[in-house]
Formats: sequence, C-alpha cells, structure tokens
Amino acid sequence: MNSRKVAIITGGGRGIGAETAKLFSRQGYAVCINYKSNAEAAASVVEEIVALGGQCIAVQADVSQEADVMRLFETVDKQLGSITVLVNNAGILKKQMRLDEMSAARINTILSNNVTSYFLCCREAVKRMSTRHGGQGGVIVNVSSTASRSGSPNEYIDYAASKGAIDTMTKGLSLEVAAEGIRVNCVRPGLIHTDMHADGGEPERIERLRSRIPLQRGGLPEEVAEAIYWLASDKSSFSTGNFLDLAGGL
Repeated sequence: MNSRKVAIITGGGRGIGAETAKLFSRQGYAVCINYKSNAEAAASVVEEIVALGGQCIAVQADVSQEADVMRLFETVDKQLGSITVLVNNAGILKKQMRLDEMSAARINTILSNNVTSYFLCCREAVKRMSTRHGGQGGVIVNVSSTASRSGSPNEYIDYAASKGAIDTMTKGLSLEVAAEGIRVNCVRPGLIHTDMHADGGEPERIERLRSRIPLQRGGLPEEVAEAIYWLASDKSSFSTGNFLDLAGGL
C-alpha cells in the first residue's frame, strides 16, 4: 500500500458521507469529498477537517457521468496522490410511490445515479489500485442498503433494486480483483438519521417505523462511518466480498 493514505468519498457533503470523511481524516487520510450540487455543505465539511489539521479537498462531479468521474479521479491524482480507498456512497431517492406510478425517466435516473456511478468509480479506482495495472492495492467500500433485501414495497422499489445491483456488483468485483491487491466490501445501512428520508417525501419516516426496529431506534451516520472505516482498515484485512448490515436488527 502507499505510505500516504488517500480516500475518495462520493456524496461526501452530508449524512453518512460527511461523517465518513471526518473519521478518515482523523485516522490520517488525505480525503477528497465528492459532491454533485451542494457546494456549501461540502465546503463546510472541508473547513471542519482542515481546521483540525487534516488535508481535504472537495470536487464537484456528477458521478453518474463518465467524464465527471474521470475528472474527479484525475484531480485527486494531481492534488492528493494515489488513491488507496474508495467509498462509494453517492445515491439518490425519489418520492415514495408504487411501481405502477413510476415513469421510465424516474427509473433511469435512479439507476444511473445509484448503479452506473458505482461502476464508473470502481473502474477508475481499480485502474489505479490493481497490481495488474502497476498499482499497490487498495480497498473499495460500497454503501448499499437493507432495502436490497426488503425490496421497499409501496415506497421505492426502484431504489431497493438499485441497491440489489450494488450487492451483486460488490460480490462479483471482489472476486475479480482479489488476486490484484484490492478488497471490496459493502455496508448495508437500515434506517439512519439522514436527510435522505426527506428526499423520499417523508422526513419523519424513522419515527413511523421505529417500533419495527429491534433496537428501538434509528441509526446514526457516525455508526455507519465506523463500519465503513473498519472495512477499509487493516483490521478487516481478510475480509472481501462481505456485507455488514447496520440496521439495529431489522
């Protein structure tokens, strides 16, 4: 591995991504926060990290777009050096509805933002990390969702299906690059206190569903960040192609 640790965290301006960026910085990583549109939120995370002595940059990129992904990785190459960890976290949710109400445009938007983006970012990371390409190895952590198992009926089965695709991709890619110095694992958060529920049209969704969670509460972004960091660290050095569910027993 590189002596210098460099992490790219997509969707790093808020929620799980922001907490993950802060944690990696505290652990000595130079961090790149990728954001799509909320420059203010990303800048605020960068300021917080830099104020504590960390090294952090924010790069705007729509990771569903190939040219943007290539620019993101090239910017990190120039400004921070060789990537050692990729955290694929960017994702979107649309308003709750049944499948028989969904348009093709909505479905394609979900799939390009939640699936194509992960594939493109993994591709660029593998090109840099793989010993086959002259790299020194690395780790990829994909952020999926327990929706991949529940299917999220009557809410957003398009989102759930996109996360099912990420689970499958994690397994396949982990086997594809295992002998090339790259580990690929996945976290599957359940009901976590983030802004994403508001994106789906129900900011108080966790309160409605809390009684179904065996631990009787929603999770915190910091708790997911700790799991992501563990999978990225040498503490999990014999883990690849694995899934860590963070859903309070749900």
